[in-house]
Amino acid sequence: MDPITRAEHDAFAQLMASENQRLADEDARQNKRLDILEENVREMSALATSVNKLATNMESMVEIQKQQGARLSTLESRDGEMWRKVVSHIATTILGIVIAAIFLKIGIGG
Repeated sequence: MDPITRAEHDAFAQLMASENQRLADEDARQNKRLDILEENVREMSALATSVNKLATNMESMVEIQKQQGARLSTLESRDGEMWRKVVSHIATTILGIVIAAIFLKIGIGG
């Protein structure tokens, strides 16, 4: 094996330095990409957590709305029941007066 010349050695050393710099630059680019990906994963995780909390809150709101709907129906039916009772009492009173008038006309009673 023949020894290499100084010029060959310097050319090889320069080639290796260039290659090492290229690899270092590539490592830096890859590290930056990894940092960006890690940040995106953190943001996605935070978003998933927020969506989960939102879904839980929505479920609670739906349950509250159901309860309020039931309470509203109860309140609305109370007014209807009261109105029906008033109408029933008025109708009963009118019917009583009519029957009493009929009995007085035919001579039964008072």
